[in-house]
Amino acid sequence: MKRLLLCTAALGLMAIAPTVRAQTAPAPANAAARWEKTVPVIASGDWTGARLPDGQPDVGGFWSNTISNHSNFTDPQAGPPGEPSAAAKLPRDQRAPSRVSDPADGQIPYLPAARALQEDFAKNFPNPVKPRYIEPLARCAPAGVPKSFMWHGYEVRQYTGYVVFLFDSGTRVIKLDGSPHLPPQIKLWNGDSRGHWEGNTLVVDVTNNNGKALFGRYGDFMSENAKVAERFVFDPAGQRFNYIATFTDPTVYTRPWTATIPARRFTAADTPDGWHFDVKPVNQPGRPLRYEHAERICAENNGPFGGGAVGVPSEEAVISR
Repeated sequence: MKRLLLCTAALGLMAIAPTVRAQTAPAPANAAARWEKTVPVIASGDWTGARLPDGQPDVGGFWSNTISNHSNFTDPQAGPPGEPSAAAKLPRDQRAPSRVSDPADGQIPYLPAARALQEDFAKNFPNPVKPRYIEPLARCAPAGVPKSFMWHGYEVRQYTGYVVFLFDSGTRVIKLDGSPHLPPQIKLWNGDSRGHWEGNTLVVDVTNNNGKALFGRYGDFMSENAKVAERFVFDPAGQRFNYIATFTDPTVYTRPWTATIPARRFTAADTPDGWHFDVKPVNQPGRPLRYEHAERICAENNGPFGGGAVGVPSEEAVISR
């Protein structure tokens, strides 16, 4: 547990600025209307769609998750702590399933001490009276793995030997060249990613996580000791994919567990909505309509994001490190 506290204590270093009253920023109504309640089944197999010159399946474009934002990881449509959504009034089986697809109970299998840290965060999120309860996104930090796939739409770009994700909260580069991971002492918000294609599936190994990012507003987390095995499984038409990630971290979890986050593609046939499809048209008269990913400016404390860093024993302990 000492290692867990040491790796999560670093979160407090970014949270020494004055706290703000915790609220939540709801998705625009037209975006919320697009939330789905089911996760499509997409099998790994051959890729039958278009390919790029380097042989990669062509999956570039604009994408967004289909079930909810990051407010609640295990009950996606129920809302954040202290502020249940309208959907929370529905029976559980009428809301989207937990993003935890294994174990079957839909819960992250925390060690007791790690569960206590997560519950402490969730309890204090609605009124973050200490810096450690401020969510990192409120400090303009990258959302990290896996929250980036639940926070606004994003763009995928592909280059020879690379897949690049352009998020509102940072950029993630997946190298496909077979090169080794970074030295273990280098820690990153989005980790260090090495991948390869297996048919319609992008297989990625993620190491070098810094353990600072949270999964959502209930404080779910992994430590800097975590390794993540990701599979991006695209449907044959290239219009959907399931992000399937297995998290292994013996300092936080009792066993490896798996999350599934569905996503769909957005194109010029869709209407920009400021959430899933947050883009601006490119000025090119006389040519087909084309969009570019809109830059979302972040200023510290400029939004009602609420809570934050888990596992910090005290501000004094953080400052003294």
